[in-house]
Amino acid sequence: MESFLFQASVYLLAAVIAVPLAARLGLGSVLGYLLAGIVIGPVFGFASETSDLQHFAEFGVVMMLFLIGLELEPRALWDMRHRLIGLGGLQIALTTLAVMGGGMLLGLAWAPALAVGLLMALSSTAIVLQTLSEKNLMQTGGGRSAFSVLLTQDIAVIPMLILLPLLAGVAEPVLGLDGSIQRVVNGTHAVADASHGAPMSLVDGLPGWGVTLVTLGAVAAIILGGVYGARPLFRFINAARLPEMFTAVALLIVVGIAFLMLMVGLSPALGTFLAGVVLANSEFRHQLESDIEPFKGLLLGLFFITVGAGIDFGAFLSAPFIILGLALGIMAIKGAVLFGLSLLFGLRGRDKWLFTLSLAQAGEFGFVLISFSVQQNVVTSMLGERLLLVVALSMLITPLLFILYDVLSSRLVDKDDRPADDEIDDEGPVIIAGIGRFGQIVNRLVQSSGFKTVVLDNDLKTIQLMRRFGFKGFFGDPNRPELLHAAGIDKARVLVAAMDDPAAVTKLVAYAKRLRPDLHVVARAHDRQHVYALYQAGADDIVREMFDSSLRAGRYVLENIGLSEYEAAQAQETFFHHDRHTVRELAGLWNPNIPAYDNAPYIERAKELEKDLETALLATLDNKSDAA
Repeated sequence: MESFLFQASVYLLAAVIAVPLAARLGLGSVLGYLLAGIVIGPVFGFASETSDLQHFAEFGVVMMLFLIGLELEPRALWDMRHRLIGLGGLQIALTTLAVMGGGMLLGLAWAPALAVGLLMALSSTAIVLQTLSEKNLMQTGGGRSAFSVLLTQDIAVIPMLILLPLLAGVAEPVLGLDGSIQRVVNGTHAVADASHGAPMSLVDGLPGWGVTLVTLGAVAAIILGGVYGARPLFRFINAARLPEMFTAVALLIVVGIAFLMLMVGLSPALGTFLAGVVLANSEFRHQLESDIEPFKGLLLGLFFITVGAGIDFGAFLSAPFIILGLALGIMAIKGAVLFGLSLLFGLRGRDKWLFTLSLAQAGEFGFVLISFSVQQNVVTSMLGERLLLVVALSMLITPLLFILYDVLSSRLVDKDDRPADDEIDDEGPVIIAGIGRFGQIVNRLVQSSGFKTVVLDNDLKTIQLMRRFGFKGFFGDPNRPELLHAAGIDKARVLVAAMDDPAAVTKLVAYAKRLRPDLHVVARAHDRQHVYALYQAGADDIVREMFDSSLRAGRYVLENIGLSEYEAAQAQETFFHHDRHTVRELAGLWNPNIPAYDNAPYIERAKELEKDLETALLATLDNKSDAA
């Protein structure tokens, strides 16, 4: 018990220190967990034995795929069939052949080279999906394509486990730790067992057709149970009025399906993903997500820590250049295959690089397949140990590739994706930059009042939709000086900066006021911090996008808790004027290079102004009461 508590304390302390630091440095939580594992494992030796814990932590991957399935309706999964079969299938086949060819050039026989190609064709579902979710990249073209490939890879693990024993018994020369060629036939020293074998099996001893029937029956049971059994079960649990029972039943669904999949020899992650897809249309979907999410996050973090803690730096340091060269070589081969497929399937710009860089590593299923290959005498123990290091090292490098993607994305202009800007042949007294949910209301009001506007937006679909409703607009980036001049900024009286991107709004305001200090600029602000930036940029009128609607909602609250409509309106008016005064005062104390919570003069003045607001509101209401 003491040992368990010590280990738990070490893991949690490492995560609490390393992950926030990595996130604050912009490195992402995954790299933070991996570094935490390296510190408590190879560096200080607090977590030298991680294989058993890693099996438990891998359940986080199972939960993650269940949650992803909940976000996909069956129709959406059917729409992905071409990417699953085409993009995913080609990635596995081409990567396997390319890595196999590289292995044979290094002296491996064809059978172990094929085994290495198969296990290196897989990528890390845990790292990739976690990072895509953190960076809000799942819904991009590159993110959806990466997810399709990962799902295909998880399915492909099953035929790989069937194929690998058929490759046993072939002699294989391997590179020794000193770089020399060694020939080892049917090595018997096994790498630590990382398989997911279940203590019970429903298919042991059955003929091939029996295994198929039982497997199909298990899948059918999951589908039918989700369609017909989930709603009655959740309604029964709901009747108990015990929130913890929802958590219990959510865990039961995931654990039970994972165990059923193990008993029929299938991937637990694949089974829970299928269950999630089936339950995607359920009215209890959001309850399931909220119950599973905390467990998923903790177990995934634990999994990444065990990967970092399990890296054998002693073996790595005995042949660092060989192992690092193998890891980088395999990642380069996978990257080349992925890049070619991205071109073949029409991915461009940022999506192309996201797809290529995110999937270039080996995956957690590689640990399973390597150990299984050693047990089946497909590869030798020496090669297996080296491959384990290559897999772990490639996973450790992956967060750095996402950082590289961020750098490329910030500098990359998707010229291939972007049509040519419209030629602007119109001018007016009002230029509206950005015609989304904010700008369109401004445009309709101004035009309906009889004034001409020139509308600019860099979203072609929005401009096309606007034109279908009879409104004229021009496609182009409002921050391009030549576009602004063509729109008549030299003669315009008012510029409305209403784009969705706060940084783009600030940039436009600053440029417009430098160009024409007399131009009246109305700017859309995302939040109070953005208001300060726009104030310093020179905007004349600043409108927080949620402020007026929130103020109106507050007025309705006051009207329904005892104030008259007139009193609520006066309170709203007082709050409005005081807030405008507050923002102007605090804008002079705001420093974009200092967090607000570290800016003592700003905080002190904000407290004083908040007290002034309370006093002003009480005085307003007292005056109205006396007048009555």
